[in-house]
Amino acid sequence: MRPCLPVPAVLVAVLCLLLPVAARAQGTLFIVGGGPQPDALVREFVDLAGGAGTARIVVMAMASADGQKSGESKAQQLRGMGASAVNLWINRAQADLDSVARLLDGATGIWFGGGDQTRLANVLRGTMVAAAIRARFAAGAVVGGTSAGAAVMSTPMITGDERRRGGDRYPDDSSAIFITIDRGNVETVDGLGLVTDVVIDQHFVRRKRHNRLLSLVLEGPVRLGAGIDESTALVIGPDRRWRVSGASTVVVYDARRAEPGPAGLPLGGSGIVTHVLPAGSRFDPATGRATLPR
Repeated sequence: MRPCLPVPAVLVAVLCLLLPVAARAQGTLFIVGGGPQPDALVREFVDLAGGAGTARIVVMAMASADGQKSGESKAQQLRGMGASAVNLWINRAQADLDSVARLLDGATGIWFGGGDQTRLANVLRGTMVAAAIRARFAAGAVVGGTSAGAAVMSTPMITGDERRRGGDRYPDDSSAIFITIDRGNVETVDGLGLVTDVVIDQHFVRRKRHNRLLSLVLEGPVRLGAGIDESTALVIGPDRRWRVSGASTVVVYDARRAEPGPAGLPLGGSGIVTHVLPAGSRFDPATGRATLPR
């Protein structure tokens, strides 16, 4: 059964929600780790959405208080590359209106801007617009985003907050955050659930976010993490295999076969597989095999 036929958006959304994620995931995720986005990276997103003259892209920048302006700027950039692009700035109440959800009918690409992923998730999670996004994804659309717009794609979603800054020794002499590897410290909530078998982190190398992603994959329940650096995209295709595009790297922590330390003791584990994947690299999460560019 094909999950998403060309019928009204609400019916498509209902049909897609009745199917498991693996069965309905037919589109591509284009997950950018924040920072500057070179034209070549943005053009790749447009090409995945159908290319100049065909791509129909909806921009959602509600993660930022200034998102109405930045969303329009992104839409203008996309239009400059030959896409039809609109900036859809909505609140929680509007996100649950059928008339608003129908604005995504026919979209071949959806883009989430940066800012605060919790703000974006709180607008969309559980609404008709979120269901319409999943329906378009299941129908083959590419869903992309940067920074907060990257984090919101996964469930669990990293909020950016921690519960015990510095652990047992509060860092009075430093403004640094996530300076420990610790149990129950990294706060997560449900994101949009477009990907559920990997935890997404962003600005990863530049902002040294290794501790929080290692903490999460050691604790589970999701034991695979992807830390995407700035100006870099993790592209997850319809076959669910990964490739890396852009200026820097994606760091993969694979703890699915690692031996975790005993509960009640400091968080630890052995046998964690790490991959540092520059542009052109590939990764198959089904096998755990990474391939570097040659």
